[in-house]
Amino acid sequence: MGICWDDYRVDGLHDEVILGRGQPRPGAEALCAYLASLDDAVLAQRVASAEMVIRLMGITFRVYGEDGGSIDRHWPYDLIPRILPLPEWRRIEAGLKQRALALNLFIDDVYHDQRAFADGIVPRALLATSKNFRSECMGVSPPHGTWAHICGSDLVRDRDGTVYVLEDNLRVPSGVSYMLENRQVTKRCFPELFRRARILPVDDYPSQLYTMLASLSPRPGDQPQIVVLTPGIFNSAYYEHSFLAQRMGVDLVTGADLFVDDNDCVQMRTISGPHRVDVIYRRVDDLFLDPEVFHPDSMLGVPGLMRAWRTGKVALANAPGAGVADDKVVYTYVPALIRYYLDADPILPNVPSFRCVYPDECDHVLANIDKLVVKAANESGGYGLLIGPHATEVQRNAFADAVRRDPRNYMAQPMLTLSTVPTIVGGSVAPRHVDLRPFILSAERTEVTAGGLTRVALVEGSTVVNSSQGGGSKDTWVVDVGGS
Repeated sequence: MGICWDDYRVDGLHDEVILGRGQPRPGAEALCAYLASLDDAVLAQRVASAEMVIRLMGITFRVYGEDGGSIDRHWPYDLIPRILPLPEWRRIEAGLKQRALALNLFIDDVYHDQRAFADGIVPRALLATSKNFRSECMGVSPPHGTWAHICGSDLVRDRDGTVYVLEDNLRVPSGVSYMLENRQVTKRCFPELFRRARILPVDDYPSQLYTMLASLSPRPGDQPQIVVLTPGIFNSAYYEHSFLAQRMGVDLVTGADLFVDDNDCVQMRTISGPHRVDVIYRRVDDLFLDPEVFHPDSMLGVPGLMRAWRTGKVALANAPGAGVADDKVVYTYVPALIRYYLDADPILPNVPSFRCVYPDECDHVLANIDKLVVKAANESGGYGLLIGPHATEVQRNAFADAVRRDPRNYMAQPMLTLSTVPTIVGGSVAPRHVDLRPFILSAERTEVTAGGLTRVALVEGSTVVNSSQGGGSKDTWVVDVGGS
């Protein structure tokens, strides 16, 4: 029978593919017509083919259990892509570039003049209690004044169609490898569609990443030696670390592969002797980077690395200390920071937020905790949050106590009704909630991937999209509607 879009019920939600009554949105016409032309057997065959490709390509992610153990699982992927028409994407792209610029200006300000605090744009008390402020970075001026070279800002759309920035990920944002792999799987399963629709490519991300990293080299006249620094094979994002190193054609290293010489240069151990390293794309958290400066028992970092970075002998991306802006409370001030540094209104709005650091807003959160989503300032991956409407009374009470103990560490937002995308569920198609993580590269110039990683909540009614919490993913198509 195939997919009958007339039977697909949006039910008052904003669907990214279907307007309602089976009518596709602009840019989704070719996709909807093609899927409707496939009978059930062919569609099931395509789903099975996608699963087989993921297994053959070894696309995995790691999940940690409560007992401290971990297991590798095959990447959860759904065959039906998310559609974004090009005109809408251009506005989102402009908003992301604006936001990345303001965030980098703020981070640079934090480690230099601190004007935003002196002028009352951000309360100075937030800096004093920030878990990601690194006093060791004061006075450092990284190349181009850029600290967060790779940023993954999560976007959501509410039922009224408004696109909001949900949060900014500036420390070691992950997921871009899955965005690239999703595209390869979709191309293998739906090659016909890529001949019918003008879909913007994402395959050039590794070359864009390499070019950005190379621009940071302290030896600009030479071919830079770039490495990806990984915590090792047991890290949940190791697949991505190895994937990106391979795609860029650079070495994947652990801390044990590097050392800092007497001239404060970073050297890589090789069978032909030490080779100087110019740029490190680090996927190791700040506090494990250098045991001479941070955790003295860290086996993941490189002794002397911060010294080499501070003297300008090596570039680090993202720069240590960039996480000072990767804070869900600091997030609430980003619209004000855009106005302050750029003298412009934000193109993309924040989700309306309540800051528990302010007594009146904290009282509101505690009185309405059953209606709000409450988040810890520095947690990620779906952890450290309370979805009030779905929580038990015991859970809400425990979270309220945590807020009272440390109000600076919490903020809250209304429960949004996230947009949906048709998703294959048990041989049929049903709406499932999604978010979007585009990736922004910043250095000499700023570039945004065409779309990003769409994450989908596979459980009916759920809005938790993180793979670690049972979510899945989709390919994201930015479609030139004039040529589709």
